[in-house]
Amino acid sequence: MKLVTDSTPDKEQGNPLSLYSATMTASEPRVLGKTGLRLPRIVFGTSCLGNLFQVIQDDTRHAIVSEVVRHSIPAVFDSAGKYGAGLALEVLGDSLRKLHVPPARVLISNKLGWYRVPLREGQPTFEPGVWADLRHDAELRISYEGIIQCFEQGCALIGPGYTSRMVSVHDPDQFLDGAKTPWERTQRFKSLVDAYRALFELKAKGNVDAVGIGSKNWRVIREVSERVDLDWVMLACSLTLFSHPRELLDFVSHLHSRGVGVINSAVFHSGFLTGGAWFDYRKPSLHDDSHLYVWRDSFFRVCRRFGVRPADACVQFGLALPGVIAVALNTGKPERIKDNIQTATQEIPSRFWRTLKEEGLVDRDYPFASF
Repeated sequence: MKLVTDSTPDKEQGNPLSLYSATMTASEPRVLGKTGLRLPRIVFGTSCLGNLFQVIQDDTRHAIVSEVVRHSIPAVFDSAGKYGAGLALEVLGDSLRKLHVPPARVLISNKLGWYRVPLREGQPTFEPGVWADLRHDAELRISYEGIIQCFEQGCALIGPGYTSRMVSVHDPDQFLDGAKTPWERTQRFKSLVDAYRALFELKAKGNVDAVGIGSKNWRVIREVSERVDLDWVMLACSLTLFSHPRELLDFVSHLHSRGVGVINSAVFHSGFLTGGAWFDYRKPSLHDDSHLYVWRDSFFRVCRRFGVRPADACVQFGLALPGVIAVALNTGKPERIKDNIQTATQEIPSRFWRTLKEEGLVDRDYPFASF
C-alpha cells in the first residue's frame, strides 16, 4: 500500500477508453487525477438497478444500461455490493452482455465492503426500508480478508466479460460509527487501513487501475487520506448547492493539489433538491425539517425566475470546484439518461448564481466559477 506523500498531478496519460472520444466538446472526458482514466462529466450510479426505494422491472433496468451506453462515451457505471445486496452488479453485467458492449467501451467502479449473504429474515437487515423486494441480505466486511472477498464476489456477480477497474471502500463512516468505544474505533480504523492494503495489492497485480473511497461523511475521507495515498474519492450528500462548507472546499482543493480525482454524488440529496420526497435516504418531516422545505421553495422560485431547471443548477454547481471531475447521477427512468447528460452543459446565466448568493441560498464567499 502506498503511503501518503506530497505530489502534484501527472500529465494526462492515454487510456483505451479515450479512443471513443470523437471530438473536443464541452463534455469531453477528463482525466481522473493521476490515474490516466478518462471520465465524462456525468457518470451513472446503479443503485436503481438494485431496487432502491422501489422495484424496477427487468426491461426497464436493461433499457437504463442501454441508454447510458448509447449516450455516454465512455459509459461509466458506479456500482456496489451494497446496491440491492449485489443485485445491481448482476443486472449491470447481464445487460452489458446482452447488448454486446465491448469491454473497452465501459468503465465500472465497484465500491466494496458489503458482502451478499442469504436472506434469513423477511426483509434485509443492512438498510431496512431502503431496498425493495430483495432476495438476499448484505453484511459489512471491512478488513484485509473481507475486502478481497467482496472484490471476488463482485467480479462473480458482474460475470464474464467485464470487471471493475475502479474500486473503493464503501461506507467507511458507517463502519467506524459502529464502534462503541474509542478503543474499538481505533481497531476498526486499523481494519480499514488493512482493507486498503488489500486493494493496493490488487492494483499492483494489475487487477484494478485505481483505488478510492466513497463516504457520506467527508471528514472520514479526510481522515483516511492522511494515512492512504488515494487515487480518487467520491463525496456523497456533501458538496451541493444546499451544503458546501468552506472546510470541505479547502479539503477538495488539497486533494486536487495532490492529484486525487473527485467524483461528486448525491448532489440532489436523494432527489429532494429537484422535488423528490427523500432527503439523504430518509423522508424529512414537514414539522421537524421545515428549514429544508423553506430552502427548496426559495430555490425553486429563483429557478422559475430565470428559467433554469433545478437539476441543471445542482449538477453544474457540483462540478464547479476545481478537482471535481464528474458528477454521479442515478435514475430509474431510461428516458432521462440523455437529459441527465445534458445537465452538465446547459447554459445558465451568471445573474442566476448571483441571485442565489444574494438570497443566501449559496454562501456569499463561494469562490469558484461564475458563482
